[in-house]
Amino acid sequence: MTKPIEVRNPRTGKFDYVILPPPPKLLAQQCNRTRRAQVRWQQLGLEGRIEALQQWKQAILSGRDRLTEALVNDTGRLSVSVLEIDSFLASIDRWCGLAPDLLQEFARNTAIPFIALQQTSVPYPLVGIISPWNFPLLLSTIDTIPALLAGCAVVVKPSEIAPRFVAPLITALNAIPKLRDVLNFVEGAGETGAALIECVDLVCFTGSVATGRKVAEAAAKRFIPAFLELGGKDPAIVLESADLELATSAILWGSVVNTGQSCLSIERIYVAESIFEKFVHQLIAKASRLQLAYPTVETGEIGPIIAEKQAAIISDHLLDAVEKGAVIHSGGEIENLGGGWWCSPTVLTQVNHSMKVMTEETFGPIMPVMPFATVEEAVYLANDSIYGLSAAVFASEAEALAIAHQLDAGAISINDAALTAIMHEGEKNAFKFSGMGGSRMGAAAIKRFMRKKAILIKTNSTSDPWWFDNRE
Repeated sequence: MTKPIEVRNPRTGKFDYVILPPPPKLLAQQCNRTRRAQVRWQQLGLEGRIEALQQWKQAILSGRDRLTEALVNDTGRLSVSVLEIDSFLASIDRWCGLAPDLLQEFARNTAIPFIALQQTSVPYPLVGIISPWNFPLLLSTIDTIPALLAGCAVVVKPSEIAPRFVAPLITALNAIPKLRDVLNFVEGAGETGAALIECVDLVCFTGSVATGRKVAEAAAKRFIPAFLELGGKDPAIVLESADLELATSAILWGSVVNTGQSCLSIERIYVAESIFEKFVHQLIAKASRLQLAYPTVETGEIGPIIAEKQAAIISDHLLDAVEKGAVIHSGGEIENLGGGWWCSPTVLTQVNHSMKVMTEETFGPIMPVMPFATVEEAVYLANDSIYGLSAAVFASEAEALAIAHQLDAGAISINDAALTAIMHEGEKNAFKFSGMGGSRMGAAAIKRFMRKKAILIKTNSTSDPWWFDNRE
C-alpha cells in the first residue's frame, strides 16, 4: 500500500495538500487501459484529435480562474503563472495548426523504376511524461500536446512538489470523453515515475542530471526511447560592442524570471574587461529595483523558492562563493518570510570556476559576473561546463554570430536571453549532460512520437534482376 504524500505551500511553508500515489499494480492497470484506448484515438484521425484538444482548451478556459489559483498555490507566484497558462493554451493552437503539414504522408517513385515508396508513420502507443516543479503546467504539457496529436496515448506524472494544477485539468478533461480515455495524470514521487517507465513505450523526462541518468538506464533496459531535458548552467557573453542598456535588462530577466528556477536561466555572466565595471553597476541598479512578491502575490516580481531543498542549495552556493572570495553587491541571503523561502536578485563579482556558483546548477536568482580579456577566453569559459543547454551572446550581430558558432550549447540567443522560453520554433538538441534525444522544439518535437514505416511496392510482374536465375 502506498503512503500519502503531503505537499508544502511555498508561500506559507505549510503542508496543506495531499496526494495519494497509485500502487504499482494499479498504475500498470491504468496504463494498460490507456494504451487500449489509443487504438480508437488513432482511428479518430488527425481532424478528430484536433477537435478534441480544442474542446479541452475551451473547457480549461471556462475554469481558468481555478487553474490559476492552483498554479499560484503550487509555485507562489502570479505573473509567471498567468504567462504559463497563456503559453500552454497557445501551444494547443500552435500544434493544431502545424500538425496537418508535419504529419502528412506521401508516396513517390524511387531510384528503381519498378519500386514505389509509400512513406508513413505509426505513433508509439503509450507515452510516459515525467515533469518537474518549476513550470509545472507548461513542462507537463510541452510534450503531451504533440504526442496526443501524433496519435499517442499519454500518461503524465507531475512533480510531487507542485501537483495542485492537475485537478483543474482533469475537471476540464472529464468533459471530453474521447480525450479523457487517452490522457491520464498520475500523482506520486520518484517511485511512481520509476514504475511508470516500466509501463510505457516511450518516456519524456525533464529534471536533474542524476535522475535523468536513472531514467535513461531504465529506458535502455526496456529498449524504449528516452527524451531527456536535464540541467543547465547557461552562460551569457557580453562584448565591448554590446548595447549595455539592452544587455543588462535582458540578462536580468533571463537570470531571475521565475526566481531563476528554470533550466535555461542565465547562471554565468562573462563581460569584457573594458566594460565590466559599467555593466556591473547597471545590473546592480536594475536588480535592486525588483521586489519580492510578498506579502501578496501582486506585491513584486520575485516569487518564493518553490522547493525547500532548492533554498538549501542556493544558500550553499552563496556561502561557498563568499568563502572563496566572491563579493555580494545585492541580495545575497535566503530569507524566511511568512514560512516561505525567498531570495532577492543577487549580483556577485570576484567569482571564478573553483566556485559552485559558476559550475553547478544553482536554480535561483543569482548573477555571478566575471571579466574576460579576450574573445577566446570568453568562449573557453562559456564552454567550461558539463552542461550545454543554451547560451546568450551580446555584441554586434557579426561578432555575436561568430561566437555563437563556437559555443557548445543547443540554442544561442543573440542580443537577448533565454529566448527558447518564449519561442519554440527552432529545433535544438541539449549538448553534454543537459539532455539526450531529439528536439522538443520545432517540427522534430512531434515527429519524435512517430515510428517511420516504409512500404515498398513492386509495380511490375517481371523478375527482378537481382533474383536467382531459376528459370527452367
